[in-house]
Amino acid sequence: MNRSVWTDTIELPEFETLQGDARTDVLVIGGGLCGVLCTYFLKQAGVDCLLVEGERIGSGITKNTTAKITSQHGLIYEKMVRSLGRDRALLYLKANEKALAAYRELAGKYPCDFEEKSAYVYSREDREKIEKEVRTVNALGFPAEFAGELPLPFAVKGAVRFPRQAQFHPLKFLAGAAEKLPVYEHTFVENIQDGTAVTARGRIRAEQFIVTTHFPFINRHGSYFLKLYQQRSYVLGLEQAARVDGMYLDEARDGLSFRNYGDLLLLGGGGHRTGKKGGGWRELEEFAALAYPDARIRYRWAAQDCMSLDGIPYIGRYAASTPELYVATGFQKWGMTSSMVSALLLCDLVQGKANDWAEVFSPSRSMVKPQLFRNALEAGVNLLTPALRRCSHMGCALKWNPREHTWDCPCHGSRFEKEGAVIDNPAKKDIFSA
Repeated sequence: MNRSVWTDTIELPEFETLQGDARTDVLVIGGGLCGVLCTYFLKQAGVDCLLVEGERIGSGITKNTTAKITSQHGLIYEKMVRSLGRDRALLYLKANEKALAAYRELAGKYPCDFEEKSAYVYSREDREKIEKEVRTVNALGFPAEFAGELPLPFAVKGAVRFPRQAQFHPLKFLAGAAEKLPVYEHTFVENIQDGTAVTARGRIRAEQFIVTTHFPFINRHGSYFLKLYQQRSYVLGLEQAARVDGMYLDEARDGLSFRNYGDLLLLGGGGHRTGKKGGGWRELEEFAALAYPDARIRYRWAAQDCMSLDGIPYIGRYAASTPELYVATGFQKWGMTSSMVSALLLCDLVQGKANDWAEVFSPSRSMVKPQLFRNALEAGVNLLTPALRRCSHMGCALKWNPREHTWDCPCHGSRFEKEGAVIDNPAKKDIFSA
């Protein structure tokens, strides 16, 4: 059984299932880190709110992260300055640094193995690309540095170093932050209509709703089935491997990531679009056998990330036509930092407060990006493909995943157990009961 080091080292608190009807000012739907943080800050602000989770808190993507907290999200800033301008790039940087500062503060209240570490994005092929990013980030006022040598088992052309970033145990943090919140587990929201969230056991009336279900589950607003796709990535927890004392990520999409947790080296990579072929754990195992021949695999797990059209999360009003409905999604592979950014931003928005970050992360920003057409083409071709099993979300042909023994959707990333039960959304129904 594949299980992360996080789930193996903490027992999360349990919460009751909501029986019957309820009423609140703000309903948060989805009990991962983002939903818990939204609820936490709303309660801190004195807002009447509830959090509902279809299974257990932290049972989705949060438990499978590599748990890096950083404002360094690949080589993004040079591209962002070119495409969006300096002011928006600076707001993005400031938002993520504010999120990091908030984690620093809360980690003092909730012990979670929080450690400050430098974060590095390295290139094995292109020094110039690294140097450009360093210059851009320095021009934004952040003290990034060029690093020429890294404690990794291969040579690099260079790396961008961000000082005073962090790593932690996400479920220990989640357990502490959620303990005194108004949370209901095993309370699955089937739909939202006329200001009411519908569950199997009742209805929840609210003035405003925040959807933090990883992939948004309401199709009729926001066009998220076009604006998002999902990508899987894989992790090995290695014993007796060399320490790296920092957080490292290849700038190439098919590269490797590294960080330590205790006596483990967390080696990540093997990624691919959900429903497509990729290296998976086999790629990581082959690398580990060569680079760390004395190491032993103690853990293995996989994560799934929602990818936006332009590399920036969608945080804000679900759609221009839904003033009472908000969303946080498209975190790329930076869900820890983006969850905190989302919570800080959405807490302001539902209270009617202005926030300088709102325009940068607005889900209603332009969709005219090359990835939009790739997403549409993928869905169009797939819908015409004959298939043994079809997704209960929008009818795409499912692909069998022999590594994880699941049915996966290449269009929007839903996943199902061999027998048909839903594992990952946006699908809400099992494939044999659709």
